[in-house]
Amino acid sequence: MRDNFRKRMTMILALAMGLTSFGTIAVAQLPSDATPIHKAMAGGRKETAAIRPFRVHVPDAELADLRRRILATRWPDKETVSDQSQGVQLATIQALAHYWAADYDWRKFENRLNTIPQFVTTIDGEDIHFIHVRSKHKGALPIILTHGWPGSFIEMLKIIGPLTDPTAYGGKAEDAFDVVIPSIPGYGFSSKPTTTGWDPDRIARAWDVLMKRLGYDKYVAQGGDWGAIITDLMGVQQPKGLLGIHSNMPGTVPVHIHQALTCRSPMPSGLSEDEQRAWNELAYVYGHIGYAELMGTRPQTLTGLADSPVGLAAFMLDHDAKSLELISRAFAGQPEGLSRDDALDNITMYWLTNTPISSARLYWENKHPFFTAKGVKIPAAISVFPDELYQAPESWAKQAYPNLIYFSRVNKGGHFAAWEQPALFTEELRAAFRPLRKGTNG
Repeated sequence: MRDNFRKRMTMILALAMGLTSFGTIAVAQLPSDATPIHKAMAGGRKETAAIRPFRVHVPDAELADLRRRILATRWPDKETVSDQSQGVQLATIQALAHYWAADYDWRKFENRLNTIPQFVTTIDGEDIHFIHVRSKHKGALPIILTHGWPGSFIEMLKIIGPLTDPTAYGGKAEDAFDVVIPSIPGYGFSSKPTTTGWDPDRIARAWDVLMKRLGYDKYVAQGGDWGAIITDLMGVQQPKGLLGIHSNMPGTVPVHIHQALTCRSPMPSGLSEDEQRAWNELAYVYGHIGYAELMGTRPQTLTGLADSPVGLAAFMLDHDAKSLELISRAFAGQPEGLSRDDALDNITMYWLTNTPISSARLYWENKHPFFTAKGVKIPAAISVFPDELYQAPESWAKQAYPNLIYFSRVNKGGHFAAWEQPALFTEELRAAFRPLRKGTNG
């Protein structure tokens, strides 16, 4: 019985924690020699190395339907506590819904998004949406940045400018990056897998195909949340040309610590102060992962998330306590790091692409405990943000990443670090990858 419990807990702890036909999201008119996006046999798409330009335009009817659904929300009773211990507070979600229906402007975000170079290419039968911005500076280091859940490529938009054009943001030309930001299959404007098998290992392999297809024979990778595990697995796979990785939510937890946490055992003796803090943070996370248990075991049952935009918003907001506090303050008129529009750009994108269920399936597909070491041997860099799910101790990081080239503790930022603190996050990436720049191609 304990073995079954451990197996179940291992599955649900593998957390942090697209469109089948592009539905109502219109793709830009393609060049005459490009392959149209369409289904192929077995639910896949015709394989082609073509890279097709992509734009977003949501029909007015879809936006009107969204507003109608928000206004028709049937509200629950108010929580019976004065804090967030029962989840997203009624006042927070009602404030969000009011702003969403009355003031939020998707077109403003859509127009901004369409100023950024976006593309689609087919890899292993799925259409992968990605942003690709080359730096004007010679010798820029190519980097692929991977998001997580409930985030998306939107998390990374604020760092594109500072990474690709550092001199415009007080940096140095030699710190420039060429930036690639893909959407995980089942997320955003990537297609939704119609068969099983799109787990983090497969996504990691697909990302190397993408970088090689873009002409990069040397590059680095970065990720947080699902992006962290995908990036770690790229490090394990060691594709030719991957110089190193960076994580802002690294997998460092020793096996015996993970097992003790899974079994709700007492804290082991002999832990340092940093390790004890990490234990306490992880013990809280392991005990408050209801969303991940649902998605990891019964994702298709979450049908209501595809039917109620307010229900979807509440579910996404409740990912972690610190992020919920941050977004709650924004809707209470005290924004810090994330604004109301930041939160709603992302939630609205999930709604309009109808990806609540397809994105949840990644938890069902995953086979890796999220926070444990994966066996990365290539150069690795870690930035620890104070409001992340747990603060990785340097002692654990050195064990998990034997080729650790950079370890930094910063003084602000949380789970969505690039989104919340773009300037600080940019500085971390510049510092982390400086040792690996020699000999890269621009």
